[in-house]
Amino acid sequence: MEFFNKNKSLPYLSGRFFDGISSGLFMMALPWIMLATPNMGSFVAMVALTCTAVSFFLTPFFSTLIDRHSRKALLIWVQVIQAITAAALFIVYWFELGSPWILAAAQLVYWVSSNLGWSTNNAFTQENYDRHEYASISGKQEIIMQGTTLGAGALGVVLLEKWGMLEFAAFAAIAAGIATLSYIVTPYRRQLRQSRNSSFVDQLKESKDIFTQAPRFYGFLMLSALSYPILTYLGKLVPIWFAETGVSGDWLAGYNIAFGLGSLITGLFVAKLLSLHNHMNTIVYSMAIAAFAVVGMSFSPHPVYLLAFTLAFGFFNALNRIARTNWMHHTIAVEQRGRADGGLQMFATLVQSISYVVIALLSHYGLTQYGFILAALTMLGAVFVMRFLAMNSSQDQNFAPIN
Repeated sequence: MEFFNKNKSLPYLSGRFFDGISSGLFMMALPWIMLATPNMGSFVAMVALTCTAVSFFLTPFFSTLIDRHSRKALLIWVQVIQAITAAALFIVYWFELGSPWILAAAQLVYWVSSNLGWSTNNAFTQENYDRHEYASISGKQEIIMQGTTLGAGALGVVLLEKWGMLEFAAFAAIAAGIATLSYIVTPYRRQLRQSRNSSFVDQLKESKDIFTQAPRFYGFLMLSALSYPILTYLGKLVPIWFAETGVSGDWLAGYNIAFGLGSLITGLFVAKLLSLHNHMNTIVYSMAIAAFAVVGMSFSPHPVYLLAFTLAFGFFNALNRIARTNWMHHTIAVEQRGRADGGLQMFATLVQSISYVVIALLSHYGLTQYGFILAALTMLGAVFVMRFLAMNSSQDQNFAPIN
């Protein structure tokens, strides 16, 4: 245990590694196996819509939990739930009772718990590390996450084509189990000591006040957070488009690898990149370049060109997210971080829900290819508004809260 106290990032990053493998297998690969059944594009989109709707309504409660309880304990419980879900899927397929509805239920559990884990990790990082460590640990987290989550998604597609659901579920359950043990031994410098004089309901109601105190700051962050629903939107649009046009699963694996590789490269250089400009300018230019990458994806005549633009999108999408997360580390009070992330997550989830309705309609009417153009126009519109807010921020001393 003394070794872990001197190297506190080692068990934590190990937990992120195996967490990413387990989550990546379920979040990226399960939709592809559903699409193996003909005419399942609309079903996959509606499953994603259901997942986002449930996440949306649970987010205020989850974010308040993060600001009241041990963030380390929450990380552990998320992994326990995911390990049990993967093990249950193994048992179901062992008795040959599997169906698309069973897969949809498993994806729902992973989706909701992963959202809780994501916000908890952000708050845990801010609480457990010092200011000068944020950029460095963010780079390591990005390398771990992209080397596992999206890499595991690509691996999961291959495993499902080479293996069966039994091997797939067992692999995911073991990965979640190892992540659980890694988080258990991670040293935790707990700063949050919530007073019991403030009830859960009162603290939940305070969430609104957090955002009204700096509306333009959080408006800017919300527009930046559009990159996440755009990412998940493309994550559903691309496999449907490939399935409809007869593109093999190997290209889908390549898409996941290209995005993951781009984001992984960001992790290698993010500390240097964050030092070149302030967080706000970094967010604006990275969001703009990511938008133009989506424009390139919309006009790609062959999957290989789409993968090239995906690499660029992955790089600048990750840079935008890391810059936003680090800016929040420096500006938002540690006791409010869960609810601040929760508000951004609710906005992103709402946009996700709308995007999946759009995908379902495009797939139904045979217009899937136009989905790329819609995504690009949305991002470009957000960039123009963000640029306007950034220009006015220099004249407003109260633009951002001070931690």
